[in-house]
Amino acid sequence: MAGVWVFNNGVYRLENSLRRRVLVHLPSGEVVSSYSSLEHILRGLGWERYYGGDPDLYQFHKHSSIDLISLPKDFSKFCSVHMYDIVVKNPNVFHVRDM
Repeated sequence: MAGVWVFNNGVYRLENSLRRRVLVHLPSGEVVSSYSSLEHILRGLGWERYYGGDPDLYQFHKHSSIDLISLPKDFSKFCSVHMYDIVVKNPNVFHVRDM
């Protein structure tokens, strides 16, 4: 059960805290709304598409590191876990925000 307990007027209630999150490219302020825009940004940062054999994933790797970014092929399944993975592997370039 996701949410936050709020005390108001002598009553506790559970408020739903499910918010839509978005990945923001900080230098441009652009909200990443598709894999094509994300791939364009990642390529500029030195990431390349990795064709590892799993047809259900988009994967990116950098020659200068052992990091691998794995994303579901269906963009509608792109969630905050994937966003934070990108943020951690690209510090000061991306940010996750609530909408």
